[in-house]
Amino acid sequence: MGTAANTGFTSETLRRGVEGNSAANLLSLYADDAEIRIVDRNTQPSHPKVVHGKDEIGAMLDDVYSRDMTHKLEGCVMEGDHVAFSESCLYSDGVRVLSESMLTLRDGKITEQTMIQAWDE
Repeated sequence: MGTAANTGFTSETLRRGVEGNSAANLLSLYADDAEIRIVDRNTQPSHPKVVHGKDEIGAMLDDVYSRDMTHKLEGCVMEGDHVAFSESCLYSDGVRVLSESMLTLRDGKITEQTMIQAWDE
């Protein structure tokens, strides 16, 4: 774990955002024009869910962080302007979620994220 291309984006900054109690810290890591592509059981690779811009990303994160669940950054690898990380989540009822993400950074902000996620059913 470390710093991506001396931009101020660190694994610890990402950890605080992911593991925080609100969406605000995590949202602050995204560029205004960021885009997230999400692949899961419902939105498969040929038709991923795509969330555009900080407003849409903020709404999505507000929804996620309003749920009764915990988030944990399991691992993070940084090289240049690319970051890969694993996140595990646990709902209060015991349902688990696991996601893997690849990020692209510009000037220390996330501009692109591809997330693959799976959950207990």
